[in-house]
Amino acid sequence: MQRRSFLQAAGAALMAPALAQAQGSRVIRFKPNADATILDPLFSTAFSTRYLALLSYDMLYGMDNALNPQPQMAAGHVTENEGRLWRITLREGLRFHDNEPVRASDCVASLRRWGRVDVMGQMLMAATDDLSAPDDRTIVFRLKHPFPLLLHALAKSTSYIPVMMPERLFAADPTKQVTEVVGSGPYRYLASERVNGARSVWQKFEGYVPRPDGVPQFTAGPKHAHIERVEWSIIPDHSTAAAAVISGEVDWYEDVLLDLLPVLRRERNVTIGSYNPAGNMGILRLNHLQPPFDNPAIRRALLGAIDQAEIMTAVAGSDPALWNAKVGVFCPASPMASDAGMAVLNGPRDYAKVRRDLEAAGYRGEKIGFLSAVNFGTMARQVDVAADQFARAGLNVEVIPVDFGVWLQRRANRGPVDQGGWSCTTTLLPGLDLWDPTAHLGLRGNGLAAWPGWPTSEALERLRAQWVEAPDVPSRQAIARQLQEQAFQDVPYIPTGQWKDLTAYRRNLTGMLSGMPLFYNLRKG
Repeated sequence: MQRRSFLQAAGAALMAPALAQAQGSRVIRFKPNADATILDPLFSTAFSTRYLALLSYDMLYGMDNALNPQPQMAAGHVTENEGRLWRITLREGLRFHDNEPVRASDCVASLRRWGRVDVMGQMLMAATDDLSAPDDRTIVFRLKHPFPLLLHALAKSTSYIPVMMPERLFAADPTKQVTEVVGSGPYRYLASERVNGARSVWQKFEGYVPRPDGVPQFTAGPKHAHIERVEWSIIPDHSTAAAAVISGEVDWYEDVLLDLLPVLRRERNVTIGSYNPAGNMGILRLNHLQPPFDNPAIRRALLGAIDQAEIMTAVAGSDPALWNAKVGVFCPASPMASDAGMAVLNGPRDYAKVRRDLEAAGYRGEKIGFLSAVNFGTMARQVDVAADQFARAGLNVEVIPVDFGVWLQRRANRGPVDQGGWSCTTTLLPGLDLWDPTAHLGLRGNGLAAWPGWPTSEALERLRAQWVEAPDVPSRQAIARQLQEQAFQDVPYIPTGQWKDLTAYRRNLTGMLSGMPLFYNLRKG
């Protein structure tokens, strides 16, 4: 499936002119949006966890800037039997960070584990009759029927990245969280140097063998570790982070606070850019297991209470050039985006009507526990405004303020609010995560197996399956319109808008790639 080139523009914007490499510039210090408290890429959609994944691990295939799959750990593949048999061959010389060779059996086990939790993985495994490793370098898929998006699945570079791990890490129980980071990527995680809530460290893995060919783009092409060490500095205070990048104590400040932009823009040694041209997508997630949002009529009535422009102004400032407040369930830049059913979000906000609709739907003043990650600014600001909008609509709202690590843990609690659960919360995902139905966690309707919120919708699941099997882009676009209309009936979540994320880095950093913070091919002059 061909997709138009999307990441190239951001890559050009971030590529500063090449500077002479200074002797001893061997460490990059990075201030991420949050600490990586969960180390297993299959147990969290947190940005920091996926950054960790692409530092530490590698994938069979990667995505280029046009969002097309390219061989990565794979040397290549052949297909037989009209697309029902795939043979993937591993490159020679691949090793894990414990110096054990990467074997096809490790890859098969990793794919099966990934296929338990990821949207695309579940669909691929449902289409697979047998997945095997006949020898140490060969992976074989025997499919029940052709699955044209197989390589796109293996190259998936959004939430729940299909990274390759040693089978020994999860052989006893593939459903349990892995707490030891042993990958085969360009950087080796140094667990002994981690300071919880303060620092994480990676060292260049001397045993890594980059691809000998291709062009470095997003997660594809040769991955060269030019820097000896990557150090993450967890700095909760944004003013401190800005001062650190200005002084050079930090090389890269990921999530710039808008209020600090004027100060940073005055600094000649600091560049402001954006590595993510698809932007970030705001999500107001509702808990479908607990009252009152187990009632679909109440969820639908709430759509009239959300004013995306108000939320985006709080998140991204008063300049509408930095945000979009007419956003449905797909990234606006995606060919799957449409205006289907958008009147429920784009029409005039009438809070008196929403009150009447909520009462008619059966809302009787039940307390709403609105979970807020107070130290994650773009999430907390969404809560602040959305909670006020809910209150204007007559909901009995109580904001539950916690730090991001606790938020991750509490969000997994399916119980009622008074037993440590939640009614609703906000989060965000990169626009690429909402590009189409295969990567879109928010559109799953598979109950307890779904993303926290746990919606059940046979219609959403059926439409997703139809999308994957559709023969061409126009057919997929038609189904995507139906998916959006169905989402406004079932309301697995409410879109809160899209905004451009800005990042600040020292001018002597060159070679940045687009899509997310990536550290391979990066140089420090």
